[in-house]
Amino acid sequence: MEAVSPALGAALRPSAGHDAWRDRSTVLSGASMANSGAKRALITGITGQDGSYLMDLLLEKGYEVHGIVRHSSSFNRSRIEHAYANPKLFEKQLFLHYGDMLDGVALTRLVERVAPHEVYNLAAQSHVQVSFALPEYTTQVDAVGGLRLLEALRETGVSARYYQASTSELYGKVQAVPQNEKTPFYPRSPYAVAKLYAYWLAINYREAYGMYTVNGILFNHESPRRGENFVTRKITLGAAKIKLGLLDTLLLGNLDAKRDWGYAPEYVEGMWRSLQQAAPSDYVLATGETHTVREFATLAFDTLGIKLEWRGEGANESGYDSATGERRLGIDPVFHRPTEVDLLLGDPTFAKQQLGWIPRTKFQELCRMMALADFELLGKESRTKRAF
Repeated sequence: MEAVSPALGAALRPSAGHDAWRDRSTVLSGASMANSGAKRALITGITGQDGSYLMDLLLEKGYEVHGIVRHSSSFNRSRIEHAYANPKLFEKQLFLHYGDMLDGVALTRLVERVAPHEVYNLAAQSHVQVSFALPEYTTQVDAVGGLRLLEALRETGVSARYYQASTSELYGKVQAVPQNEKTPFYPRSPYAVAKLYAYWLAINYREAYGMYTVNGILFNHESPRRGENFVTRKITLGAAKIKLGLLDTLLLGNLDAKRDWGYAPEYVEGMWRSLQQAAPSDYVLATGETHTVREFATLAFDTLGIKLEWRGEGANESGYDSATGERRLGIDPVFHRPTEVDLLLGDPTFAKQQLGWIPRTKFQELCRMMALADFELLGKESRTKRAF
């Protein structure tokens, strides 16, 4: 048996109490992995929305899944807790390793030891507005992090298929509507610029070294697991708080921004499909519909029984509860980006033709799902607090 050193990564094993965790080196058996017949996948960003759904999908398909997690003084594993708290999965089919996109040496050693068949690079500082405040960090993780991982594969000689999580933010100041794989890019944020580097690097390694690399240009995809600082989740949480009497007014930025919103679990299926093809390519995953932030907010509040009536224009626009007249949603300029992206609308024709991928969840269904999930979540938390 060969143990991965703590420097490379340790898995976290649940014990009796909810917060009682201890670090433990993951033990990997080269013989068992080689003879198991199961595909091995390595996921960076496994604790995020997409990483957790991809983990679920791959475990269901019988993969041996290895996820990279960053060391932190506090645990952020809620999205994958259902899997690593399962003794039938943890350290049998699911393995977690400490690592960081800033540490190329650790990534190289981990790639060499795990020897994955597929690598999904989902780790990123993915909040667009935060990238303006942290441009250097965003670049190191999102751009150079991809370089470190590709170099790890090249240097070790591990013949893995590589998926690079790209983004519709590459289109930025859009040059055509809708956007497809051939549409010119015009990034409008440090995040998008960093992702553009990773995008072209994946293509360069494909062409220069014959590596199987794929870029997934995914338009906005949401779910109840979406991070709380993203606008869709901020809206559904805000609506739930207002409904429960925990908040008076929700403040947002650009209500006129238009986005192509889909359902995250369907998009990770597209990621997987993209690595199962005979030859690598790049794919746009989108619904082909676009809606404003205002539309999303209106529907989320309506789902919870609050009909918004919009009054005012521009920065003075607000949403009022039509039943009570109370101001429930307003605009705060602090949430505006230095350079806005006004319209994103994807054309997924190529992915539909080549991958057989079809987005099934409609905008209205997605919005209602998220609003109801947050209402239930906050309701449970509120009842728990009252119980104590």
